[in-house]
Amino acid sequence: MTSLIHDLEHVTVRCVAVGDMDNNVYVITAKESGDQVLIDAADDLPAIRALLAEGAGDASAPARLALIATTHQHWDHVRALEGLVAETGAHTAAGRQDVSGIPVPVDVVLDHGDVGNFQGFDLTAVHLRGHTPGSIAYVLKDDDGPHLIFSGDSLFPGGVGNTQKDPDRFTLLIGDVVERLFDVYPDDAVVHPGHGAPTTLGAERPHLDEWRARGW
Repeated sequence: MTSLIHDLEHVTVRCVAVGDMDNNVYVITAKESGDQVLIDAADDLPAIRALLAEGAGDASAPARLALIATTHQHWDHVRALEGLVAETGAHTAAGRQDVSGIPVPVDVVLDHGDVGNFQGFDLTAVHLRGHTPGSIAYVLKDDDGPHLIFSGDSLFPGGVGNTQKDPDRFTLLIGDVVERLFDVYPDDAVVHPGHGAPTTLGAERPHLDEWRARGW
């Protein structure tokens, strides 16, 4: 099965599911420059190497892993991070409130609204509090495609991420997801979560009141 999930004007996006929790690892590759950003070095370094190589084949210039971006500090999203950094020397990024839980030094400490500029695309950091204190969704917009939201474990088809039945954490997460994603991006925005299948904001929007009422 091909890893290619988006072939847009300036970039491709590829994905592989790794590990015993089927974590999604994404790589964005700029077609012209070869710049790559990998989102969540979750597990299975050989599979991640293969994913990067497949992305490199989409570019007309030699590929360069410009950044390893982590959505949040949970162990299942960072198991291959140390190995990938050691192997590639790539810089790392994570949300400010999760930095202490990341197993490697974080080069780029992210706050809400920060924009990473790469040769061929930009990524916007959206801080979503609740699943972890510093969870970050990464948003990509290419000229000929919808917004792509790499949501980590903060938004899935059917609901927001796990807040361990803590009402305060749930209130924070549903509030941020609504105000910073649903109120900002259009219905055709594609949500690529940390596990499982994608969805769109439009598919999930009618259920927001239901999520609030059930509390998870």
